[in-house]
Amino acid sequence: MLGVKLLEVTPGCARVEMKLTGDMLNFHGIAHGGAIFSLADTAFAIASNSRGPAVALQVSINFTGAVRVGAVLTATAREEALTRKTGIYNIVVEDDRGETIALFRGVVYRVNQKSEAGR
Repeated sequence: MLGVKLLEVTPGCARVEMKLTGDMLNFHGIAHGGAIFSLADTAFAIASNSRGPAVALQVSINFTGAVRVGAVLTATAREEALTRKTGIYNIVVEDDRGETIALFRGVVYRVNQKSEAGR
């Protein structure tokens, strides 16, 4: 429904993009926070599940810029910490000019993971 496209996935990382449409604006005429959150959350889900089933425990987002209709947004997720049971991910959302518009951080519970050497 949001038109999110998967650009890249590697273990613990993911990159997705979405073009901002008129249906994704708030009453100020800029990107609705929920649309940006959904894009970041998609990158988070793909990155965290790339190592096996994981479910979100906690997420937060900070909006740092505004974008208007037609902008292409990219969310890049990177794994920052990984244990047998949890993972921490940072997601940066940028516009098509390379400006950061949101910073998202998420923690997952890794479902039914077996012990990993060194973790």
